[in-house]
Amino acid sequence: MAPTKADLEAARNATIEDVLGPGLDVLFCGINPSLYSAATGHHFARPGNRFWPALHLSGLVPRRLAPSEQHLLPSYGLGITNIAARATARADELDPEELRVGGERLARLVAEVRPRVLAIAGVSAYRVAFARPAARIGPQEETIGGTALWVLPNPSGLNAHWRLEAIAAEMARLRPPRA
Repeated sequence: MAPTKADLEAARNATIEDVLGPGLDVLFCGINPSLYSAATGHHFARPGNRFWPALHLSGLVPRRLAPSEQHLLPSYGLGITNIAARATARADELDPEELRVGGERLARLVAEVRPRVLAIAGVSAYRVAFARPAARIGPQEETIGGTALWVLPNPSGLNAHWRLEAIAAEMARLRPPRA
């Protein structure tokens, strides 16, 4: 059942748990949880968010998963975290300092978890969090603690100039090389 208006308001500034596991191929990183995600406890949960459909279309998972199935991601070598932990109605409610501090926390998490690739979904937030004002979508030259870094388009429905198929194509580029 969808969260009520009261549920969404109660979720303001709440946090949700990272989805992690050993030996991750890709650790996806959102900007921060939406109120809908915080109310449900599931990443990228807001209807209209294209993360889950794009993940399936990319070939990284064999079927479209529901946000409530996020616990299955580590079995596919995937995880999810966020730059900033607190839930807001819109990502632009975060200030630059919050993003920078989140970037520092993310670097520590990556050093601990050691995924093959860190994929940050949101180029504008990445630019601020890591002081890379010229960053573009795609692989980045720098690494974080030796982990390859990739910037993906934000899958939010608010990012309408990126179509679902294009987001999925960017995600497909993250697939591990075949042995």
